[in-house]
Amino acid sequence: MKIYSFILTMFLSLNVFAQKIPVEMKTEFTKIALAQTIQNKEGQQIPIQQILNDLKGNVVVLDLWATWCPDCITGFPALNALQEKNPTVKFLFFSLDRNKESWLKGLDKYPLKGDHYWFNTGWKNDFNTMIELNWIPRYLIIDQVGNIANYYSVSTEDAAVQSTIDRLMKK
Repeated sequence: MKIYSFILTMFLSLNVFAQKIPVEMKTEFTKIALAQTIQNKEGQQIPIQQILNDLKGNVVVLDLWATWCPDCITGFPALNALQEKNPTVKFLFFSLDRNKESWLKGLDKYPLKGDHYWFNTGWKNDFNTMIELNWIPRYLIIDQVGNIANYYSVSTEDAAVQSTIDRLMKK
């Protein structure tokens, strides 16, 4: 009987900490989310709207990650393979590191190709609330006009990532 209690407890505790798939797959960012500022490597605060506006006309893979996230780090080889397979796609990285120093050291350690920003506001902010961020890594695909084409992937090896890129590149 004790073993059954243990198994039930483990099952319930794993479900509490597991990534929860959003019920609604959103296709647009809210104005409040886009007004959220994020810091670049030089320390300037930039609204996410401006970053996405600068990338309009491109397919964008947005990677939410942190240097303390083991799943993020182990996913880098697959991310690099995705970049090699899709050289015209832009890659955007939003870090959730706890401090700027860790983030910048991580950029030196993990030379990820793309545009890099850091949420100096921490995990709780309007952008992350809007996308229902509850775990990282998390990948979104943004189309050429700035809409969300793939709202929820937790790995670049998710078939939806490449199929969404392929569909958007045909437009």
